[in-house]
Amino acid sequence: MHRPRWLLLGLIIALLVVFFAFGGQHYLTLSYFREQREAIAAAQAAHPLAAAVLFFGLYAVITALSVPGALAMTLIGGALFGLIEGTALVSFASSIGATLAFIAARFLFRDAVHRRFGDRLRRFEAAFEREGAFYLFALRLVPVFPFFVVNLVMGLTPIRVRAFYWVSQLGMLPGTIVYVYAGTQLGALGIHGHLLSPGLIGAFVLLGVFPLLARRALEAIKTRRVYRGFRRPRRFDRNLIVIGAGSGGLVSAYIAAAVKARVTLIEQNLMGGDCLNTGCVPSKALIRTARLLAEARRAPDFGLTRMTADFDFGQVMERVQRVIAQVAPHDSVERYTGLGVEVLIGRAQLVDPWTVEVKLNDGGIRRLSARDIVLATGAQPFVPPIPGLAEAGYLTSDTVWDLRRRPQRLVVLGGGSIGCELAQCFARLGSAVTLVEMLPRLMIREDPEFSERVERRFRAEGIDVQVGAKAVAVETQAGRKLLVCERGGQRQRIEFDQILVAVGRAARLDGTGLKELGVRTGKTIEVDDYSRTNFPNIWACGDVTGPYQFTHTAGHTAWYAAVNALFGSLLWLRGGRFAIDYSAVPWATFTDPEVARVGLNETEAKEKGIAYEVTIYDLAELDRAIADGDADGLVKVLTVPGKDRILGVTIAGPHAGDVIQEYVLAMRYRIGLNKILGTIHTYPTLAEANKYAAGAWKQAHKPEKLLQWVRRYHDWRRGR
Repeated sequence: MHRPRWLLLGLIIALLVVFFAFGGQHYLTLSYFREQREAIAAAQAAHPLAAAVLFFGLYAVITALSVPGALAMTLIGGALFGLIEGTALVSFASSIGATLAFIAARFLFRDAVHRRFGDRLRRFEAAFEREGAFYLFALRLVPVFPFFVVNLVMGLTPIRVRAFYWVSQLGMLPGTIVYVYAGTQLGALGIHGHLLSPGLIGAFVLLGVFPLLARRALEAIKTRRVYRGFRRPRRFDRNLIVIGAGSGGLVSAYIAAAVKARVTLIEQNLMGGDCLNTGCVPSKALIRTARLLAEARRAPDFGLTRMTADFDFGQVMERVQRVIAQVAPHDSVERYTGLGVEVLIGRAQLVDPWTVEVKLNDGGIRRLSARDIVLATGAQPFVPPIPGLAEAGYLTSDTVWDLRRRPQRLVVLGGGSIGCELAQCFARLGSAVTLVEMLPRLMIREDPEFSERVERRFRAEGIDVQVGAKAVAVETQAGRKLLVCERGGQRQRIEFDQILVAVGRAARLDGTGLKELGVRTGKTIEVDDYSRTNFPNIWACGDVTGPYQFTHTAGHTAWYAAVNALFGSLLWLRGGRFAIDYSAVPWATFTDPEVARVGLNETEAKEKGIAYEVTIYDLAELDRAIADGDADGLVKVLTVPGKDRILGVTIAGPHAGDVIQEYVLAMRYRIGLNKILGTIHTYPTLAEANKYAAGAWKQAHKPEKLLQWVRRYHDWRRGR
């Protein structure tokens, strides 16, 4: 910190020390004012200008120093100077003092904060550069945080000093008027002694309802800004239009129909979305077949001399399609039409915030309006711009299901969940698989010991795992296809027949008119805590919003989008809409061993600086896992130090995605390890691992001193 900053900081600290050393906080209270009211009122009457200047200066100083007393001073200002003069004095003094605090915070801390946290603050900075004045106005009008906190924090943002001043002046004015008016009534109370005067009652009613009224006014202002240039229909064809019939869209439409709203569901391609047609369902069907083959190869482990399984790859992939067809009726047009949902198959385009035009696949065109619209357009495989990749041809998790001939040499690009699952499947089906991951280990979101456990199994099954290898090009030479990778400063070439790109998924943002309309997007559609976009009547859910691209989270967020959209006006009466709850989101990677997680893992806890304790239970000790010949796994639980409250759990092992559910329930409803330990678990089951993990935690936290006294008690009982 430079010398001028040290000098300013020293001056502020000295003033604060003097203030508190001489009991300044005592003089800035209503009780002191009541005790000295007559003397203060007499001095103010004798020297009105000096009193006003002194009050103004004192108010500005205490605001600038962020010391307690501003609220009491506001009420005193109303009692001494009346509504008009008191409001003027408080309004300008508070704005000037706040601006001084803002400037001081910026001068003292902004550079240091940006040097340390610059990367993390980029999104925050971008938002404030775009709409900083509006955010500040919202904080002033509806005081979620104390004003002194707002003054200091705003100094770290890029908002200009002039904008900070006038927005503060305007935003604090309504609240200032209410509090000054309350002060005038307190002043009248001191004179006339009416304990429950109508004016005083009215003042406190205003203080109570003002935040709600201000919040509504702020929403109205924001809404008017967003809808500028659009004409709202007088009547609507539907209560809700849902675009996209994946998990998020289906749940939204289902809820709307269940509560008797008129709803139209629009899908461009196949009902059920990615999960049914190219994701969860087909991949799990393929995993089941691949696991059966792997178990056959382990016949000697189960006391069998030999077991063989002849198969045809094309028939395996046809079975996958039969599974899809068997599940499809759950998500079909017929089912949802029967529930009361109008289903349109075609391409949806937003015309304005309330109107959707649908180019039907059969050639027709429909135009519908609705009070609210839910966007559930999902995500699609991301294909990196690798030179030569398009020319050589590639597979994704969308197109791999079209294969009917097994690739002899398969390269899987990407070591996340999709890449790992499919790499193991194809290896078990007989392909020579090379798994290429740019990062230093597989499944980077999981703790290292889980990544290493999966990698060991992969290598044991013959998968060539190349971590820390960056794909830089694809070459085609005399009919041979080669992936060029950089690893450790060296280039290597990997020959393949097919390459499967599984490096992540990108939100579907194009084709529905989002950008043309002005729906705010980045890598995903930007939504607030209630699943609402920057247009108050347009909502979004599922993969197109993130942050979790799972089928179950799509359905989870769809509930919030649909309920908030359909009942937002009624929900305002209960204090607001429902905010999305991400407190216990589970997920699983269906490899062998299966890996499932909920909440924090150790890597994230360290990155976030969260204190934790670790408890580990090895499945090698679990009777059922031993009997099944599948004891490669562990349960890892993070808890609050010294307490049984669960911060997160990761499980590796058979059916980990099922076993984790007990911990999901426990975290959602704050059930600790002690209660899991006290719950009867069927023997022998894999779920017993949860009980034994809780027992391991209890063993580590047993009361040693108490147990020593208990031992002495038992010794005494034996006569020793």
